[in-house]
Amino acid sequence: MDRAVIPQVSLSDGTSLPALGFGTYPMRGEEAVRATADAIDSGYRLVDSAVNYRNEADVGRAIAEAGAATDVVVTTKLPGRDHGSDKTMRSFEGSLARLGRVDLYLIHWPNPSRGRYVDAWRAMVELQRQGAVRSIGVSNFTEVHLRDVADATGVMPAVNQVEMHPYFPQVDLRANHAELGVLTESWSPLGDPKVFDEPAVADAAKVHGVTPAQVVLRWHVQLGSVPIPKSANPDRQRENADVFGFELTADELAEITALGKPHGRLFGGDPNHHEEM
Repeated sequence: MDRAVIPQVSLSDGTSLPALGFGTYPMRGEEAVRATADAIDSGYRLVDSAVNYRNEADVGRAIAEAGAATDVVVTTKLPGRDHGSDKTMRSFEGSLARLGRVDLYLIHWPNPSRGRYVDAWRAMVELQRQGAVRSIGVSNFTEVHLRDVADATGVMPAVNQVEMHPYFPQVDLRANHAELGVLTESWSPLGDPKVFDEPAVADAAKVHGVTPAQVVLRWHVQLGSVPIPKSANPDRQRENADVFGFELTADELAEITALGKPHGRLFGGDPNHHEEM
């Protein structure tokens, strides 16, 4: 079987990430092990997990069994209940034990009403300084949250993983990221399946001889975002990774971005108010 060849994108900390990754939520148990192993076999080299997904041990097992632990970028996320210097350190040790290695460590949500995300970030900066983790970043942060942690530590997150899809293209936040040197990662990158029937997506798929899902994932890639689609189907996994052999035009990109809606969030809460412990 041909493996996908996924190019790399550079991070502000001098490291790099694959330009497309594999999401594991909400899979658990044998499904998570099998799907992660299949994804690695298909060529994925960026795997995304989290404490709150309750699948770190399953993902770690798949990576170990695949014999690919040295070149797969392993991502996990710190839960809100573990914000704080000592708690963050202990939580990281637990994730490390379950996964075998953590390369990219993210704060899952800011939980601003608790006011501990800056303390958590200080601990993550220390983990990176110690060499325990290669890169550090955040998830579901706004520009204000990003500036808060950078102002407190002098270290800007290398990555912000956020909900992003054609109905919620994160135009303003992506502009902030470009200014601050933060890479955008996209969770739920395909969004609502209804988007596949939108003329902007369906017509582009016909023109390029690809599927609507491939068009949407290519849209992410060309905007400079790293999408992390999830699928337990090996054929769909290979299809999702096969988006580097065609290029959307500027007009096609603009038409897909224009599908954005004022209240386009589909799955996540507002980071200014959402609490996830």
